[in-house]
Amino acid sequence: MALNVTDANFKQEVLESEMPVLVDFWAEWCGPCHMVAPVVEAISNKYQDRLKVCKLNIDEAGDIASKYDVMSIPTLAVFKSGQIIDKVVGAVSETALEATISKHI
Repeated sequence: MALNVTDANFKQEVLESEMPVLVDFWAEWCGPCHMVAPVVEAISNKYQDRLKVCKLNIDEAGDIASKYDVMSIPTLAVFKSGQIIDKVVGAVSETALEATISKHI
């Protein structure tokens, strides 16, 4: 299950994570974000031993979204060693998201 991250725990859960992290930058009002949510959950369940999956609501943590140049949502960003190493923008299929993350886990 995806972990909700905020300003308070982003550093600990994402930047300091030992394993790669997929962060779903989303918002409640975003239709495509709701479309991609089941895909994010499926990835979370499938790769739970090799990938941490987090959701960050940009309305609650806008400073973090700005820091990482999130201009459109949903943005699915792969973090490793505290840095974004890949990202996908928009509602994508599970196959497309797996193709992105499989290079990094």
